Amino acid sequence: MTERRPTIYDVARRCGVAASTVSRAFSNPARVNATTRALVRAAAAEIGYAPRPLARAEAPGRSRTLMLVVTDIANPYYASMIKAVQARAIEHRYTLALTDSDESPQVEASNLRHLLAGSSGGILATSRLSDDTVRQLARHRPLVVVNREIAGLPSLVVDTAGGMGEAVRHLAAHGHRRIAYLSGPRNSWINGQRWNAVRGAAAELGARAVFLGPHAPTREGGHDAAEALLLDGATAAIAYNDLVAIGAVRRLQHRGIRLPQDRSVVGCDDIFGADLLVPGLTTVAGPTGQVGSCAVDLVHAELTGGVARSRTFDAHLRVRGSTGPAPATDGN
Repeated sequence: MTERRPTIYDVARRCGVAASTVSRAFSNPARVNATTRALVRAAAAEIGYAPRPLARAEAPGRSRTLMLVVTDIANPYYASMIKAVQARAIEHRYTLALTDSDESPQVEASNLRHLLAGSSGGILATSRLSDDTVRQLARHRPLVVVNREIAGLPSLVVDTAGGMGEAVRHLAAHGHRRIAYLSGPRNSWINGQRWNAVRGAAAELGARAVFLGPHAPTREGGHDAAEALLLDGATAAIAYNDLVAIGAVRRLQHRGIRLPQDRSVVGCDDIFGADLLVPGLTTVAGPTGQVGSCAVDLVHAELTGGVARSRTFDAHLRVRGSTGPAPATDGN
């Protein structure tokens, strides 16, 4: 008969603490005080308990690896973030592992469960996972979330919602009274924040905001968004991101619509190429590279017993040629 292996519950009973404390002592020791950590490890040694591979934080001999999860590696928005994350990871002597979730929560969860075991910690950029799923994964490794807020976890958010409000005020000052929000994925936390900001700012100014979507956060999604915009009749649109905005501009121009004479379009993220569009794309810009560097610092702090504090970064509207005065016949 095979002897039963000790579990964290056996360790918990041995030293008189909760099983969750035992789990944290091995998976994220920085979150357990030194006295309790020593008590747990002593009890584990006495009964012969060994944590499973996923529960080991920095096992001897393991390479120092940070995992960065992005929703779509083809999106230029992530280029500056990836470069900044890698540069700061090298400074802290980590190797960077990059994985693309392809906008799928299922793919993201699978990648994390398979790859996180071999990593020191992870950065989730614009994650599509539920709060509970991310919290469960964070029990095993330190995680930092970007463009998302989850209670109890360090988060980094660019205030693009504030930038959306600035975009609405810019459009309203040019006489636009009906402003469409070209929505991104419905399961995106930041998408909801941006729409709420557009709707709130429009209401304050006596303008009307309309929600069009959801759309894929790609140029192809922007093509569909442009068709919805034409059907709605709004004279101005604010897109979930620059890819949607660029796709919408291209489709509008293909349909003979002039920018900014007939329609005004605003994007978000100020990706590479936004200023090369003709006319240049008015967009909400934020310090994407700075966010990437800070994300590595937070994971490193979690791993070394430091303090990982959430942070919000300012965003601002960068005005270019895609926005201008409303046409004489308002779509309201």
